[in-house]
Amino acid sequence: MEQRNIPFWLQLLFSLRVYNEFASLQPSEGNECIKANAKSCGECIQVGAKCGWCTDPEFLKQGEATSTRCDELESLRKRGCSGAKVENPRGSQEALKNKTVTNRNKGAKKLRPEDITQIQPQKLTLSLRSGEPQSFNLKFKRAEDYPIDLYYLMDLSYSMKDDLENVKNLGTQLMLEMSKITSDFRIGFGSFVEKTVMPYISTTPAKLLNPCTGDQNCTSPFSYKNVLKLTSNGQEFNTLVGRQQISGNLDSPEGGFDAIMQVAVCGEHIGWRNVTRLLVFSTDAGFHFAGDGKLGGIVLPNDGKCHLENNMYTMSHYYDYPSIAHLVQKLSDNNIQTIFAITEEFQPVYKELKNLIPKSAVGTLSANSSNVINLIIDAYNSLSSEVILENSKLAEGVTIAYQSRCKNGVTGEGEMGRKCSNISIGDEVSFTISITAKQCPKMGKPETIKIKPLGFTEEVEIALNFICECDCHKNGTENSDICHKGNGTYECGACRCNEGRIGRHCECSTNEVTSEDLDKNCRKDNGTDICSNNGDCVCGTCECKKRENPEERYSGKFCDCDNFNCDRSNNKLCGGHGHCECRVCICDANWTGSACDCSLDTTTCLASNKQICNGRGTCECGTCKCTDPKFQGPTCEICPTCPGVCAEHKECVQCRAFGTGEKKETCERDCSYFNLIKVKDRDKLPQPGQAFPLMHCKERDANDCWFYYTYAVNNNTEKEVHVVETLDCPAGPDIIPIVAGVVAGIVLIGLALLLIWKLLMIIHDRREFAKFEKEKMNAKWDTGENPIYKSAVTTVVNPKYEGK
Repeated sequence: MEQRNIPFWLQLLFSLRVYNEFASLQPSEGNECIKANAKSCGECIQVGAKCGWCTDPEFLKQGEATSTRCDELESLRKRGCSGAKVENPRGSQEALKNKTVTNRNKGAKKLRPEDITQIQPQKLTLSLRSGEPQSFNLKFKRAEDYPIDLYYLMDLSYSMKDDLENVKNLGTQLMLEMSKITSDFRIGFGSFVEKTVMPYISTTPAKLLNPCTGDQNCTSPFSYKNVLKLTSNGQEFNTLVGRQQISGNLDSPEGGFDAIMQVAVCGEHIGWRNVTRLLVFSTDAGFHFAGDGKLGGIVLPNDGKCHLENNMYTMSHYYDYPSIAHLVQKLSDNNIQTIFAITEEFQPVYKELKNLIPKSAVGTLSANSSNVINLIIDAYNSLSSEVILENSKLAEGVTIAYQSRCKNGVTGEGEMGRKCSNISIGDEVSFTISITAKQCPKMGKPETIKIKPLGFTEEVEIALNFICECDCHKNGTENSDICHKGNGTYECGACRCNEGRIGRHCECSTNEVTSEDLDKNCRKDNGTDICSNNGDCVCGTCECKKRENPEERYSGKFCDCDNFNCDRSNNKLCGGHGHCECRVCICDANWTGSACDCSLDTTTCLASNKQICNGRGTCECGTCKCTDPKFQGPTCEICPTCPGVCAEHKECVQCRAFGTGEKKETCERDCSYFNLIKVKDRDKLPQPGQAFPLMHCKERDANDCWFYYTYAVNNNTEKEVHVVETLDCPAGPDIIPIVAGVVAGIVLIGLALLLIWKLLMIIHDRREFAKFEKEKMNAKWDTGENPIYKSAVTTVVNPKYEGK
């Protein structure tokens, strides 16, 4: 093949140009459908729920790659792909078993456990499209009178001797108490001590027969013994437990984890039913766990299988203790809820253990186990009042989300969406569960997951089917002639090339893509740029680069056209009134211009009198150009200097500037059509001779005050009013002198009246006195004695008085 000699500087320049353009197209986020570069419909729909594939054979324009068929739905529609030609499969769901939850009261007809339903639905099929969640509602209702199986697992080391005496009568007493909760109750019993190897027990022959000291008669040590299979006969429980004897060991921690594992996995030996399963673990000591077996030379991990022979655990010397995680798994798999009945001393240890084991409870056991019945009842009520959902392992790329709607309207999301608390018998709660596939699993095989409430045997089985191919894939034609003589499969409107073939129609071999002859077909006018530096030459045909923005595309035989480099108006491509084709705006109807920003519609130029531009201008690009300089505005109807302008705007200027006038109540509504600018005095008002006409106005208000303003329409057709901010009011009278003069006048007039009155009285009195004197002179009175006058003096003479 002939080698091309291209100067180094040209290669470097080309590389930098490509790099810069590539970098400009790489924002942090964008259209995921475009980014995926999907070559087929199946690849496209796995990118995300927003992506669709156009199957229209004529959809691609010259220079566009097959992958441009994959785009967001709205973008495909805008690009001319009809809805019928878009492949966009959606997910679905179907309930295969949807039996309603049981409404059953205590005392009603007894049902078999398998006939009682507490969870709905029971079986579903979901079809998942990548990125599209499928949600469904799950109901849970605590059934009345639901059967209970309780297995009592007791530590029979020597320190529990007094406890054994109280447990011997536990059967009938517990039966009586549990009958208040359920009419279908069964009870079983098991015991444990420790692994039967050193250093956990003494292996001397005598100690193997009787591990206790002194005259104490104890049974031989053992790891775990299933004493009584689950039974509804409380008296049988009392009888068999009454025959049990205490044993002994050397160290303080016990081998209870071995016993719990066997109780969980040996369902047939224990007699578990598919009902509520309770395991009561009673001890006054700690526990051994995985790794402690090395002390006895036991290194094999616990296998989690049942090893009971004649109801005895036979592999304690062979397998190590189980780990806590192993126990959690087995207890959960077998729907067993654990109640730890522990003495006060070891409460902190078992409370930490409870936090690691879902659906478990810890109760404080008295020194002699006398309170065990109340402890069991309280722990059961606590466990049964809470429902926690768990799911099995999810397939790769599948996620699940929970949302709870609990009692009294309490809701939860995230991890809290898995649970509801304070649930009483007969209460119904619901959960919304959303399952999303991020990708198709390998081979696209169906998966099955299960969701169940912890501690309950019922579960929801969900079959997951993954939508990994389009419907049109089924109708594909292998070795189609459309794909260059059978070099590919024609499906969904495009060729899916066989291995080793490329090109839109699989017309080239991968070995031919760099030949000089083919590259010549990708150079415009025999230039040096291949595909105008906007694409790649594939099989002698340009495949244009894709832009991050799905609305922007390169096209053309040499990728020399695009739809985003046209003229803009108002920062919009083609003014928003057309579309760009090969860097030229193709305008919509009634629009013209290089940027489609000139409207041919004259309706915006019609004045109120239905004349174009009020007969005083011409309509250009939907805007009036006024030919009469006195008129302004969008339709040449505004005349700032015409008579009557001042009176027209008086009330609005008065209310906006001074808050007075007839329109002060409706000022904001009626007078917001102009911009108000206040100035200090009349000299600051705009003067004639500016770029636009204005009108000087002088108006008087109700108080005979004058105010001055100018009215104009500026070059932006905005109405402006400049107003002097102070009113010009006539000067009022000087009140103080007036009041003083009035007061003084009143006082003077009063004094004058008093003087006149006094003068008149003096004259009157003198006249009356003179008259009296005159009458007195003229009176003719007798001056003799009054004949009727009698003196008031009586003179009496004493006869005896001699005047001596």
